[in-house]
Amino acid sequence: METALFTANNIWMMLCTGLVFFMHLGFSFLEIGLTRQKNTINILFKNIFIITVGLLLYYIGGFNLMYPGFEDDDLGLLKFAGFGIAAPDGGMTPAYADGGYTWWTDFLFQGMFAATAATIVSGAVAERVKLQAFFIFTIIYVGIVYPIAGSWQWGGGFLSTLSYGSAEGFYDFAGSTIVHSVGGWAALIAVYLLGARVGKYNEDGSANAITGHSMPFTTAGVLILWLGWFGFNGGSVLSADPELTSLTLVTTSLAAAAGGVSAMTVAFFRYKNLDLTMFLNGILGGLVSITAGADQMSPNEAVIIGIIGGIIIVFAVSLLDKLKLDDPVGAIAVHLGTGIWGTLAVGIFGGLASFDQFLVQLAGVGAVAFFCSVSAFIILVILKKTIGIRVSRNEEVEGLDIHEHGMDAYPDFRLNQH
Repeated sequence: METALFTANNIWMMLCTGLVFFMHLGFSFLEIGLTRQKNTINILFKNIFIITVGLLLYYIGGFNLMYPGFEDDDLGLLKFAGFGIAAPDGGMTPAYADGGYTWWTDFLFQGMFAATAATIVSGAVAERVKLQAFFIFTIIYVGIVYPIAGSWQWGGGFLSTLSYGSAEGFYDFAGSTIVHSVGGWAALIAVYLLGARVGKYNEDGSANAITGHSMPFTTAGVLILWLGWFGFNGGSVLSADPELTSLTLVTTSLAAAAGGVSAMTVAFFRYKNLDLTMFLNGILGGLVSITAGADQMSPNEAVIIGIIGGIIIVFAVSLLDKLKLDDPVGAIAVHLGTGIWGTLAVGIFGGLASFDQFLVQLAGVGAVAFFCSVSAFIILVILKKTIGIRVSRNEEVEGLDIHEHGMDAYPDFRLNQH
């Protein structure tokens, strides 16, 4: 019986690993759909780079940096278990991880999460970032910054033991902060340092809409991401526990639906049109919002969290435009704005709700914000002062596909390039 349960748990976790991997297709479709035809290959190239190099970096040292085996007398800030991966004794038996999965499955599932953080940055800096600079940033951020931040919570570091009053530890079930905000803070810093795309803002500060070239791709991307989130959140149960996995998938879906409907509704009353991009990003906002507490919430609470997440999307996009922070795909609003909200929601709703828990959640958000923002700023400023982080105006206007890759995504079907 124990062997059968162990096998079933591991199969579920491997299925969830595949679903999280599938999310990278969703991110790719979303990003190319919301940007212009002339930069399609560039965006696809970045996304393929992220998943391939990200997985190798996690193998080389990221996994052991994120799960270093903190001891009771450690500060829980930084520790490294060594380069490479090798299964420990009992790593393929029910003795590992309470029989939820094997050590190899653990590595691969967590490796898929690692690459997601850099994908968030990719969308925000689309259409004007230098490819070489983005590569270097990704290597450092995914290889070092993300695993350190992750170790603070999922690796048994100081956030997991941070207590105040009745609250015992920061809680982030599947990564509203540890994945989404980690990517979101980097995206915010990168967009600030890069500057807006040519033609995005007028001298009076008003914004011009730079429309993407394929809303069908964008819609397909969001639906793929929603499907992938079943693995992202469902796999974070870390077993095939029938009650918790089914509850998690229900709260995930309800929050997504509520986020989409609320963003669509608020955008309609605010802008007097039915904006598909707001509808779609509202779905993603609902998904990110529920990610921190998907296993703790009732269906009713999931709907409320999703509704607020969708509202945040509409106003965050507007705020970014007022600040002249050009994010072509809405990554900052989705992953940072609702990532913060979802993390704080754990202290307001669900089984852990209390003022003490809210304060612990707030402290965790602040710690990750400081570390990731400062790290991203240092990396990007050094790159900006050395090799540069932005392409020339001519390259940007003509398109990165031709200048960076010498290729056209649609050689026999040209649309309006500008």
